[in-house]
Amino acid sequence: MTLSSLFAPAAPDAVISAYISSATAKAWQVDGLREGTPTRKVAKVGIIGAGTMGGGISMNFANAGIPVTIVETKQEALDRGLSVIKGNYERSAARGRFPMDEVPMRMSRLTGSLSMDDLKDCDLIIEAVFEDMDLKKQIFTKLDAIAKPGAILASNTSALDINEIASVTKRPQDVIGLHFFSPANVMKLLEIVRGARTADDVIATSMAVAKTIDKVAVLVGVCPGFVGNRMLYARGAQLHPLLAAGAMPWDIDAAINKFGFKMGPFQMSDLAGLDIGWKKGAKTANPLRDALCELDRRGQKTNAGYYDYDAERRPTPSPVVEKIIRDYLAGIGAKPRPISEEDIVTYCIFPMINEGAKILEEGMAQRASDIDVVWLNGYGWPADKGGPMFYGDKLGLDRVVKGLEKINAESPVKVSLSPLLTKLASGGKTFIAA
Repeated sequence: MTLSSLFAPAAPDAVISAYISSATAKAWQVDGLREGTPTRKVAKVGIIGAGTMGGGISMNFANAGIPVTIVETKQEALDRGLSVIKGNYERSAARGRFPMDEVPMRMSRLTGSLSMDDLKDCDLIIEAVFEDMDLKKQIFTKLDAIAKPGAILASNTSALDINEIASVTKRPQDVIGLHFFSPANVMKLLEIVRGARTADDVIATSMAVAKTIDKVAVLVGVCPGFVGNRMLYARGAQLHPLLAAGAMPWDIDAAINKFGFKMGPFQMSDLAGLDIGWKKGAKTANPLRDALCELDRRGQKTNAGYYDYDAERRPTPSPVVEKIIRDYLAGIGAKPRPISEEDIVTYCIFPMINEGAKILEEGMAQRASDIDVVWLNGYGWPADKGGPMFYGDKLGLDRVVKGLEKINAESPVKVSLSPLLTKLASGGKTFIAA
C-alpha cells in the first residue's frame, strides 16, 4: 500500500491498531539486557524541584503509593508546588476520577523539604530543575555525597548530555535519564536515557518503575534532544523557511492540524510561552519571536502571541503578527511564493522521518517502532498515521527522499539525508518489516 495523499490514514484502522499494540509491547524489550536481570528496590523517591515538572513527577509516585520527598530551595516555591499538586488532586476528585477522601491520602505521601540532606534514604532521586548543565552538575555533585550507596540518580533533562552529568559523580553506573513529558502526571511517555556507563540493573529498575507508575517507557541513547525532541528540532528548522516562502503561522498550523496533530508548532509555542529562554533585549536566531516578546506578546498567558486570544483563550490570526512578518520579509528581500498544504507537510514531516533514520543509524533508538511509540505517546502524533517511521514506510521512502530533495532545492536550511533512508529507498525497503 502506498498513500496517494499526505493527509490520508496510513493504513486501515485494524492494521494501525495492531501495529501500535505490537510496537508498544516491543518497546519494553531491552536488547542485550540479560533475562532475569535483578532490579533495585524503590520504596522511597526524592524529587528535586517542586515546579511544573517536579510536582507532576511527584504525583505519579504518590498515585502509586510510593512516598516522595520534594526538595526546593525556598519555602515559598515549595508551598506553591504542594498547593498546585493539591489543587490538581481536588479537581480530579471533583470530576469523579477517585473519591475526594483520597486527596489527603495522596498528599500524605508527599513530604516537603528545603534540604537535600533529607534525600539520603531515598532509593531513587530525580532532579527536575530547569535545563542548565552547570546547575545540574552542581546538584549531582551534592547528590553523590548525600545519596546512599545503590541509590539511582536520575535527571529529568529533555536534551542535555547524561554522560556529562554522570561525570561529576563517583557512581556513573547509578546515573540515568528519566525524561518525563509535561504535564508529567498526565502524559504517558517516559524516555529512559541510558548513559555510557549506566548499569544494567539501573536500566531494568527504571523500566520496572515506569510500569509501576503507569507510563509507556522507551529506552533511548544520549544525543541532543534524545529521540522525540531531536526530531522536533528537525521540524522546527524548516519553520522559518516556510514563513519566508509566504506561509503565515496559522497556515502552517492549519496544515499540521489537517494532518492530524491537535496542535501545530505555533499553537504549541503560544501554549508553552514564547519567552522560554528569552530575556528582554535579546537577539536570538528567531527574530520573529524576539519581536513578539518585545511587544509583550508572549503567548496565551498574555492573550497574545503568534495569535490573538479572547477571554476564553480562543485564538484568531493576528493582523499585528502578519504585518511584522511581512515587514521582516521585505527587509531581508524574501520573495514569497505560493505554498500548498502538501508543501507545508513535506517541510515539517519529512525531515522528522529523515532524523528518525539518523537516530536508528546511530543506535540512539533500538528499533524504528520505538520511535513511533515516542511520538504517539509524547507528542500527539496522529494515531491514524501510525508514527513517523510507519508513516514513511506507507508513504514510500523513495517519495520521502524526493520530498527532502525538493526541500533542499528550495529552502536555505538544507537537510542532510540519512544514508540509511536513501539505502532503504533505493532498494524499495522499509524501516519496519512487513
